[in-house]
Amino acid sequence: MPYSQTNGLRIYYETYGEGPPLVLIHANPFDHRLFLYQIAHFSAFHRVIAMDLRGYGRSDKPETPFTLSDLTQDVLGVLADLDVTRAIFIGVSVGSGIAMQIALDHPSMVRGSILVGGSSRGPRNIEEIVRGFVDLDLKTYLDILMRRYTAPGFADSAIGRFVLNLFVEKVDSLSPHAIAQVFRARASFDMSARLDSITQPTLVINGELDGSLPAGMETASLIPGARHAIIADAGHACCIEQPEAFDRVVLDFIKGLPD
Repeated sequence: MPYSQTNGLRIYYETYGEGPPLVLIHANPFDHRLFLYQIAHFSAFHRVIAMDLRGYGRSDKPETPFTLSDLTQDVLGVLADLDVTRAIFIGVSVGSGIAMQIALDHPSMVRGSILVGGSSRGPRNIEEIVRGFVDLDLKTYLDILMRRYTAPGFADSAIGRFVLNLFVEKVDSLSPHAIAQVFRARASFDMSARLDSITQPTLVINGELDGSLPAGMETASLIPGARHAIIADAGHACCIEQPEAFDRVVLDFIKGLPD
């Protein structure tokens, strides 16, 4: 199994296909399989790189505090191991925060950014969110969170039950304390004041039922030339809820990117 250990942790990643690099950075409380549809689709004409953030999947699960910058360095470590110096980035939720930080601090690496959810500030009710990792059984709480981040009814549909179960069927390998630290890391980092310095092409995507929609619209308004798209009948995890509509919007954006 491929791991990057550049920053002292084992960060699991997978690569698929050939072509211009496309880096996928998942959301809380999922893992790289949040992009299962995009991996299947885009690997036909891109070198797709998908990883498990620390705390998730097969990556290490540190329970001590860390920052969004630490998470970003994990992603950059994977790309360094793969000799990737320029890519298109798709980040969802905390993944969009990581993609934003790369665009701000390593602009030459970014051919284009697709920010799903797209908040530049992180959640404000963070202690309410992380309390559930202490108070509730982890499988129960992950189910609550995933229902919160998807459109009403999705979790109870046939496809919704199947795909969301992917993230809880091996719950015994996860650490609630490590996942809580990922949420805390995202909440403590505000990039809004710096967004006007982003010059790379940027697309912000929200599901129409996404609680982050106002924050995503704000982010798009603060990045010069950024586009904003809304996916109908989807919540925060719109890439797995409405993959056909999501991929159509992403493809339209990618086709317009300069080489």
